[in-house]
Amino acid sequence: MATSIRLDPEIEQRLDHLAVMTGRTKAYYLRELVTNGLEDLEDFYLASATMERVRKGQEPVYSLEDVERQRGLAD
Repeated sequence: MATSIRLDPEIEQRLDHLAVMTGRTKAYYLRELVTNGLEDLEDFYLASATMERVRKGQEPVYSLEDVERQRGLAD
């Protein structure tokens, strides 16, 4: 899938420099950024959405004791 983005000139210069110095393409580094950064973004934003549902009482919350008891791990 082809996608276009607008980069600040400073970011584009840094990307150009990295590509020239390493012999790789800018597209390679952009794919690396997306691939490696997407997991962090998912973790942050999905956790944030879950916490908002917890605050609103829309998401169940379990204590450690509840989980241990349900799993047969209670003393």
